[in-house]
Amino acid sequence: MTINENPDSQHDSNTLDIEKLREQIKLKYREVAITPDMEFHFHTGRKLAEKLGYSPQVIDEVCATGVESFAGVGNPFSLRTITKGEKVVDVGSGAGFDSFVAASLVGDNGEVIGVDMTEEMLVKASRSAKEMSLDTVNFKEGIIEDLPITDGWADAVISNGVINLCADKRAAFSEIFRILKPGGYLQFADIANSNPIPQAVIENIDLWTAWIAGGLPCAGWEKILRESGFQDIKIGEAVDTFGGASGEANAKQFGVYGYAFLARKPDK
Repeated sequence: MTINENPDSQHDSNTLDIEKLREQIKLKYREVAITPDMEFHFHTGRKLAEKLGYSPQVIDEVCATGVESFAGVGNPFSLRTITKGEKVVDVGSGAGFDSFVAASLVGDNGEVIGVDMTEEMLVKASRSAKEMSLDTVNFKEGIIEDLPITDGWADAVISNGVINLCADKRAAFSEIFRILKPGGYLQFADIANSNPIPQAVIENIDLWTAWIAGGLPCAGWEKILRESGFQDIKIGEAVDTFGGASGEANAKQFGVYGYAFLARKPDK
């Protein structure tokens, strides 16, 4: 795998019905919240967390309902360790697994806000936080392109397998940039493809919700991050996120793997 694919091979998603896409994403992740043991195109739960490099000790600190609906593509903590006292926003927080991991890192003097648009995920995450008596974690309803967070609030923004689902990635990164403090970090995991994605696939909403159609090449992610104002960009090693899942064939066809990304908002 190489991260030097053509950065201009970003696809045209202008023909997508954005509201229909959001509704299909909600439907898919409603299923992940309510029936986490169902078979999806992707792995879920503890098995996935271990596959993505989360230590058993970290996973053990999260209650069962906080783990079972985890659906990520990489490890957003792998390129930078979040430190005590930080304020963290988890964008597309789902059932809260990464929010809970972040809470264990920021400690009692830190704060974590998870933002998600799927009601069932928000309910499940809030229940898990209550079960674990995590007063430093709160969950809010919202979308990435319009985050319910004050300007410059966050020391770090995390996300896992979510930004690829945004048709307007520039709007998503603009919002993340807005809520970060100067010098703050964006650390996210997402999918990247090494083979071109045909327009017919891009227009297939099922392949967006299956984490195939919405990604960019690594060089495309790097380019859009720089154009959004971020600097000091790092990209982790490829992770075979879909290996053994029912979506593996599609992932292999388009060279789709999970990656961790790290970028920083300039100090001024």
